[in-house]
Amino acid sequence: MGKRLDRARARAFVGLVLIAALFPVRSVWAQTGYEKIAFSIPSRSIAAIDLYVAKERGFFRDEGLDVEIVQIRGNVAVAAALSGQVQATNGIGTVIRAMSRSEIPMKVLTVSLIRNLFWLVARPELKSISQLKGKILGTTTFGGSQHTAATRLIRKGGLDPDKDLTVVVGGDVPAQLQSLVTGAIDVAALSPPTVILARDKFNMNILGSAMDDLANLQNGTAVTEKFLREHRPLLKRILRARAKANRYFFENERGASEVLAKYQNVEFPVALESYRLAKPAFTSNGIPAQKDLEEFLRAEAELLKLKEPVAASKLFDFSLQREVNQELGIK
Repeated sequence: MGKRLDRARARAFVGLVLIAALFPVRSVWAQTGYEKIAFSIPSRSIAAIDLYVAKERGFFRDEGLDVEIVQIRGNVAVAAALSGQVQATNGIGTVIRAMSRSEIPMKVLTVSLIRNLFWLVARPELKSISQLKGKILGTTTFGGSQHTAATRLIRKGGLDPDKDLTVVVGGDVPAQLQSLVTGAIDVAALSPPTVILARDKFNMNILGSAMDDLANLQNGTAVTEKFLREHRPLLKRILRARAKANRYFFENERGASEVLAKYQNVEFPVALESYRLAKPAFTSNGIPAQKDLEEFLRAEAELLKLKEPVAASKLFDFSLQREVNQELGIK
């Protein structure tokens, strides 16, 4: 476990160096009249749908924002936010786990997903979880939301994911599908629309869904405490654009599916099925219900082997989201 952690930290450091080269530190105040924001996502999937909608349908531009959606693996995204390479991150699951383990100065401002959008997908010859013993599980980040969802499903199926499988980092969700096709990995937890492509195009087997598992706060908006202190009006505009996009997502099935089809490069019917599968997992107002919040924090404490759940006040600050919801009439 120690060697695995050291390797993960090394990969995070190398990733941060690459990010620094690709996205040099810059002021969020752009010369064009639009304020530039780098917003990281851990993987290409429907989990970032409101960001796609806000960009494609002009909600960010309406708020005077030029938002660049940057794909960065979860643990590297935390380091990128802390160093100022990105201003916000969508992968709040990894942020919360990092904050729970140590004093990382970040806060989660919104939650867009309250359920895991992952289905356990295996190669065609593997038809049950019991057949996964000795096989290779691919994941985006050790200890991230995808990895956690997969291990829960495998454990429910009677195997010990820490002992019975080998876990490897295998890129984002679409990259993991390609690894499944080539046989580089045997199983992965995939999200829409990739899970639909795996089922219909490559005859992969779906062995379980995490949708009905415990509440899981997987995606949203996380920023550093410094950025929150210094740029509250700017952050409010970001949250307002996301809230408008989220309302569009809930009210416009066809429009949201068209955006998903474009950003994920899939046919419209695949995007539409993905939309219908995923819609129940999203929050309508960016703030999880108290029972979901408490359930999630209890599960996280158990997962991380903490003596007690971390106080919500250490992790979350929904004050700006509440202001936005009141202004927009969102309940």
